[in-house]
Amino acid sequence: MPSTKKILIADDEPDILEILKFNLEAEGYNVKTAKNGIEAIELGKSFLPNLIILDIMMPGKTGIEVCEELRAIPSFKDTLIIFLTAMNDDFTEVKGLESGADDYLAKPIRTKVLLSKVQSLFRRIPKLENNNSNYNDLFIDRESYIVRYKGKKIILAKKEFELLSLLASKPNKVFLRLDILKKIWGIDVIVGDRTIDVHIRKIRQKIGVDCITTVKGVGYKFDM
Repeated sequence: MPSTKKILIADDEPDILEILKFNLEAEGYNVKTAKNGIEAIELGKSFLPNLIILDIMMPGKTGIEVCEELRAIPSFKDTLIIFLTAMNDDFTEVKGLESGADDYLAKPIRTKVLLSKVQSLFRRIPKLENNNSNYNDLFIDRESYIVRYKGKKIILAKKEFELLSLLASKPNKVFLRLDILKKIWGIDVIVGDRTIDVHIRKIRQKIGVDCITTVKGVGYKFDM
């Protein structure tokens, strides 16, 4: 009987699809595969996986485009996403995480490392309070992943929303950088030093108001 944990793998390399599918099914996961970005979106909508493993460079649509398109659908806001890429650079990593990915793995893929990441991600689901919050003109709906400022809807990427929601959960409290990384990206995910800074900058730009204060050398706090 297949596992209730469903995984979709999208990669244009047949050998990678076959190897990953074999190893994940051996661990008891229910696995389906897609050969390109367009097929990944179509299959994702019908299969509704708990986790998607996306190659960044795919024909039709890139992994980042697939991630952004699926994240815009409410039923995929909590879907776990791992990027696979042969490009090992900070820009690609930050771009992938900004698009809403939960983790990032460089090729060539070591099967044991991937399996470990998959297991860790299934154990680590961000735990945020499921209540709405109002801060002057800023409204945060944690259940629908919606932010409004002065009545205008603000579109944030998944990690941007989670970061804003975390900081806003305790106004004026200074969150240490390490604590933010653990709560939003998890202890099993390695991200660049600039990742938080990039997300904070994006939040400020999109909302149009500086609601997050940088405490130099320490961390960040929400101050609205």
